[in-house]
Amino acid sequence: MTDQDKHRMGNFIALKSAIINGEEALVKKFLDNRPMLDVEKSYLLELAELGSNRAIIQLLENLPVKEIDKNFKA
Repeated sequence: MTDQDKHRMGNFIALKSAIINGEEALVKKFLDNRPMLDVEKSYLLELAELGSNRAIIQLLENLPVKEIDKNFKA
């Protein structure tokens, strides 16, 4: 795992925690309106809906979805 992957994973974990804790400002900081994979966005929306924080749900709903590279081979 590269340092960039570790950083990205750390940010995602911190974003999940901020959503669970209802920390809207922190969620906004981590999202920064960057595109996210649909599966990631769906998962985070489910977490936000459990907390019923409408502002955080709205932030996630407005987030653009990143297209998967069709040429990517695992």
